[in-house]
Amino acid sequence: MIQSTFPLLSLAIWCPIAFGVLVLAIGRDDNPQLVRWLSLFGALVSLAVTVPLMTNFDNSFHGMQFVEKAAWIPRFSINYSLGIDGLSLWFIPLTAFINVMVIVSAWEVIQKRVAQYMGAFLILSGVMIGVFCALDGMLFYVFFEATLVPMFIIIGVWGGANRVYAAIKFFLYTFFGSLLMLIALLYLYFVSGGSFDILAWHQVPLSMAAQIYIFLAFLMAFAVKVPMWPVHTWLPDAHVEAPTGGSVVLAAIMLKLGGYGFLRFSLPIAPDASHYLAGFMITLSLIAVIYIGLVALVQNDMKKLVAYSSIAHMGFVTLGFFVFNDMAVQGGIVQMISHGFVSGAMFLCIGVMYDRLHTREISQYGGLVNVMPRFAALFVLFSLANSGLPGTSGFVGEFMVILGAVKANFWIGLLAATALILGAAYSLWLVKRVVFGVITNPHVKEMTDLNKREFFMLGLLAIAVIAMGLYPAPFADAMQVSVADLLKHVAISKLN
Repeated sequence: MIQSTFPLLSLAIWCPIAFGVLVLAIGRDDNPQLVRWLSLFGALVSLAVTVPLMTNFDNSFHGMQFVEKAAWIPRFSINYSLGIDGLSLWFIPLTAFINVMVIVSAWEVIQKRVAQYMGAFLILSGVMIGVFCALDGMLFYVFFEATLVPMFIIIGVWGGANRVYAAIKFFLYTFFGSLLMLIALLYLYFVSGGSFDILAWHQVPLSMAAQIYIFLAFLMAFAVKVPMWPVHTWLPDAHVEAPTGGSVVLAAIMLKLGGYGFLRFSLPIAPDASHYLAGFMITLSLIAVIYIGLVALVQNDMKKLVAYSSIAHMGFVTLGFFVFNDMAVQGGIVQMISHGFVSGAMFLCIGVMYDRLHTREISQYGGLVNVMPRFAALFVLFSLANSGLPGTSGFVGEFMVILGAVKANFWIGLLAATALILGAAYSLWLVKRVVFGVITNPHVKEMTDLNKREFFMLGLLAIAVIAMGLYPAPFADAMQVSVADLLKHVAISKLN
């Protein structure tokens, strides 16, 4: 471990939370501009404090870096313990960056309860970063569960007509899975001699039966979060009813909490069970990739289409993790980061259209390129990235997972590759019906192109998508040593 001389991780966590509390304390709808500017300033400061994590990260070191540790509840050996490695590094600036985009996207759209909206997202950003940094099992659980509260409020207060139903469904699905995870955490606490240290749990010898039960308990928590088939049904409802910012954070960050959980808990704590159940996990992942891709093809609502495409893309992530080779695992992590950019951009684009026409039905659009050429260009770019076009970030992770899958089993790789076909099908089918063709709806003629704020927001995401697609080395280099160390741990345990 590399101990931190300055609490960078604590700053990354508590800076947005502090600004969120400050914005809530102001809570004035009579001066919404003050709230907006303070929220944006808080989001930018929160992003800025994550920069030293990237610039000072040592790619050659496989252990935890920027480690902070302090006693929290000494009686139960619960510590405020933080640290990151190559598996978690990039999710922290990604979360902070997406939070800036969410604040900017809501600038003119949210007119009521502005302080509560902005404050909820700032606090949510901080607790999500906490999930990626926590090295204490109970601290992880607290942050993991704390993410539910702001998102529940965001969907339930600012969502659509069925927002209460969607918010309750989201909460119940994710909360039930988390209860089983809590049981697993408590079991590990007792068998490890009274420790909540996650890294110490990696070394605890467990029987195959115990590992299987622990793996299944973690699976229920993380599979719902990803979400994997068949526990995915909460996601389309949540996306459809959530405001634009809620959909962006759900797809770009919250789904990644489940994928990250597999890397930090399931694989290293229950390595033998991970190998034993790998076929089961690969099957579920391939169902998500193929079946859910077909479901996305028949959607009439743009948000539902992108929501189902997110499930299919996250199927690549879990597939990559359970074929147990460097290329596939790295590809799964790269896919999570890329999906954060691409899915966030897709939902922001849908939000731009909805703000003008107040419908998400694909049939109500058509010919947007004639009235919104700048928007059309960016929307086509993000849709192509969503389909895995080479040169965009969407291609890198999927290609790495397919290569790794082929290395493990040719037929698994072949089935996974069908996602590229299905992704192109539903993405291009969406573009054809929304962007191109003649204008059939007279209201479309009245739509205006992107304003400066919207162009800046989508332009930054476009730069991120292209930059990552053309030069993914910084992302892959940071995680290479950590992934190799994880797979070495899993392989050695299997042999024993």
